Amino acid sequence: MFKLPADLIYLFASFSPLFSSRVWPYALRLLIGSLLAIGKRTVTSCLYVMGNGSEKHFQNYHRVLNRARWSPIAGSAILLNLLVSVFAPSGELIFGLDDTIERRRGEKIAAKGIYRDPVRSSHSHFVKASGLRWLCCMFLPEIKWAGSVWALPFLTVLCPSKRYYTQKGRAHHKLSDRARQMIRLVARWLPGRCLTFVADSGFAVLDLLAAVNMLPEVSMITRLRIDAQLYEVLPKGKSKEMGRPRLKGKRCPSLKEVLHDSGTCWNKLRIDSWYGQGPKEVEVCSKRAVWYNAGHKPVPIRWLLIKDPLGNFAPQALLSTNLKHTPMHILTTFIKRWRLEVTFEEARLHLGIETQRQWNDKAIARTTPVIMSLFSLVTLAAEKLIKTEKCKIRQAAWYPKTKVTFSDAIAMARRCLWKNIHFSMSPQNYEMVKIPRILLERLTETVCYAA
Repeated sequence: MFKLPADLIYLFASFSPLFSSRVWPYALRLLIGSLLAIGKRTVTSCLYVMGNGSEKHFQNYHRVLNRARWSPIAGSAILLNLLVSVFAPSGELIFGLDDTIERRRGEKIAAKGIYRDPVRSSHSHFVKASGLRWLCCMFLPEIKWAGSVWALPFLTVLCPSKRYYTQKGRAHHKLSDRARQMIRLVARWLPGRCLTFVADSGFAVLDLLAAVNMLPEVSMITRLRIDAQLYEVLPKGKSKEMGRPRLKGKRCPSLKEVLHDSGTCWNKLRIDSWYGQGPKEVEVCSKRAVWYNAGHKPVPIRWLLIKDPLGNFAPQALLSTNLKHTPMHILTTFIKRWRLEVTFEEARLHLGIETQRQWNDKAIARTTPVIMSLFSLVTLAAEKLIKTEKCKIRQAAWYPKTKVTFSDAIAMARRCLWKNIHFSMSPQNYEMVKIPRILLERLTETVCYAA
């Protein structure tokens, strides 16, 4: 058995109620091993890095993922409460929704499908990828010591392909259906808090927006089609018309017509941080309307039309289900969504996403969410270590680094674990070797910063 450092013991101990007393030691060793491992995040690599290469009952560690009784959803609730209590104890909470493809192959992976590869594809080139589709919900707080917004994953669910549901004889759950379930779940975990969810155009679905509109203190910001059918908002009060009550007012001009209309009133907005590229000035136009299509519930929205005076990007439209949101709030909140892509890339680079090799359905559904959540655990660990001044930012003469990045954060957590954990090595007989301290520090730094 090993001992955790005092600075991090509270963080990992928060998840002990998820497991029984027999399973928790195995789960904790796998969790620490996946944080310290370099390269592939398989069970064997976790055992090797923890010094258990000669473990005879190694199957017990596999059973944590494919057989033991514990709920990843309950773990997500614990992690979310930790994140909110540390980074945003009060005020509005902003969350991001996005899907990603985990490239996997294998006949025994039942939930895999063929999808468009978002990384390798472009507008003119389509690349297919075989793998698993995951929908991830991330918390978007302002990290003071990083000087920017970070996307912290806490809830990741598998979205199997349509072929999978057909083989099971079940109705296909679309991505928007999963998103609706996740939003309701987060609203249940955080009662009384004002929640705003940010998503891309794939989630601009009327049924999803209508479901969000029914939740108290919950709103959603996403892209809006330029050719969307918009109508005027009906005035409050009883209508004198006979028959069924009207759902919408008169048809509004399309956003394309508004864009090319010479009489459109444009307001200038200055954004301090435009996708991490510094300040930028844009022109916007915003009004209230009702988005309606036959067969769906009407959704009152505030639309926002954006164009660049310099013409560096094409005009685009956004919407918010909260009619009280200002154009500045809608735009600045939506810009935070790009941090989700940064988190996906960091997770692949530093946490070994797409390197796990489980093929059991239950193990697959558990492994990737845990690895994604490691990003948030590392951020919480860095927050604790920075407050106790037990941190070190990697610098060089040619790179005067002042802000902490995720590579620094995971190096802090690894360095704390390497210095404090007492490993129970497999061999009983060993030799003591004296090495210079400067060599030990260089080796430790190399291991901590290795992807």
